[in-house]
Amino acid sequence: MDTDSLKSFIAVAQCQSFSLAAARLHLTQPAVSKRIAALEAHLNHTLFDRIGREVRLTEAGKLLLPQAETILQAVADTERNIRELTGEISGVLRVATSHHIGLHHLPPLLRQFVLSHPEVNLQFEFLDSEKAHEKVLRGECEIAVVTLAPEPVAQLESRIIWPDPLDFVIAKTHELAAHETVNLQQLSRVDAILPDLTTYTGRIVKEYFAQQELELTLSMTTNYLETVKVMVSVGLGWSLLPRSMIDGNLHALPVREVSLHRNLGVINHKKRSLSNAARAFYRLLCDTTQKTGAI
Repeated sequence: MDTDSLKSFIAVAQCQSFSLAAARLHLTQPAVSKRIAALEAHLNHTLFDRIGREVRLTEAGKLLLPQAETILQAVADTERNIRELTGEISGVLRVATSHHIGLHHLPPLLRQFVLSHPEVNLQFEFLDSEKAHEKVLRGECEIAVVTLAPEPVAQLESRIIWPDPLDFVIAKTHELAAHETVNLQQLSRVDAILPDLTTYTGRIVKEYFAQQELELTLSMTTNYLETVKVMVSVGLGWSLLPRSMIDGNLHALPVREVSLHRNLGVINHKKRSLSNAARAFYRLLCDTTQKTGAI
């Protein structure tokens, strides 16, 4: 059972297609098929059901997939750890982050890191925070800088970097902006523009309204907070945004007895050692924690 066969197997499982897997691996489709056939012969089990154009894992394939991912990750970690015995900070560093953090928090840190470690090939992927958590769990990136999950994830180590208070906001021209205070009952009757309610930020709003037994009047969802900000500023509804995003185009609503926040921070897999480059980036983030006073 060689690593090339396992890589081909994982690619086919993820792409659900031999041709797409071949393109991802920069191989011919017959080469990928040959590797899968050799792996199936070695295990004496069929790994994929091929029904027309559909490719699906068999029970044996489903059993092999997580083990194959673990094996390849262990091999990659071992090779990297041996190469890095010199302490050199270089190589590829894959980091996942959200658009909001990438725009509003990371630029000065990235500038500092690139200047300090020019030998590192820093590769960023912009994702919803929930998907970034999954990437780290699967070992597809070493660390992620994201909105932290409301509840701890057993396999992940997390550290708060930026506490992020949230405010209810409305356009300055909206009739609610004239009120000294508002309550959730009033907001429940006005159109809301929010991130998808399955996201960590969307869940904060959804769960708080549910606790008060109130319905949300949701008119629009988008996971891009900059888009939410624009839609609110032109009077299309209210939203919940990080306090740091509020400017002269928005009015922060004083909602009685409500104080909401989320935490932005860094996550990594507890059972996977970090590369020298990832440790250097992590230390830089932790230095930011000390400067901002985050816990």
